[in-house]
Amino acid sequence: MQQGTVVAVCMSLNKGERKTPVEQVQLQENHGIVGDAHAGDWHRQVSLLAIESIEKMRALGLDVTTGDFAENITTQGIDLPSLPLGTRLAVGETLLEVTQIGKECHTRCAIYHQAGDCVMPKEGIFARVVHGGMVRPGDNIELLP
Repeated sequence: MQQGTVVAVCMSLNKGERKTPVEQVQLQENHGIVGDAHAGDWHRQVSLLAIESIEKMRALGLDVTTGDFAENITTQGIDLPSLPLGTRLAVGETLLEVTQIGKECHTRCAIYHQAGDCVMPKEGIFARVVHGGMVRPGDNIELLP
């Protein structure tokens, strides 16, 4: 069973901008992160991106860190883009279900202009909140059967 760790949790008040790392986030069932711009009744309530993906961008010379690609949860140790739709992840106190792998960027958002590239469309994933709770850096992530 694949396991990983939460590296950072991030949120923003507006869409299309970098997110700010915070000490913890509260996920609400069928909504997303309380107070985050992307929360709501839709299929992309929470976004996840691996630190390994961010490190690829650093290797290209970009000065980027957690939250810079607008991800809510930065992970380590799980190959996120390889997860099938419907995969369930226990993250901290929460239960998430993968709803989308990657995304199409129709315009070059602020993240692209600030970072010079965006790895989120290729390697980020999105999930809906099945069971809410708190998520903090250092929490375990477990792929459920």
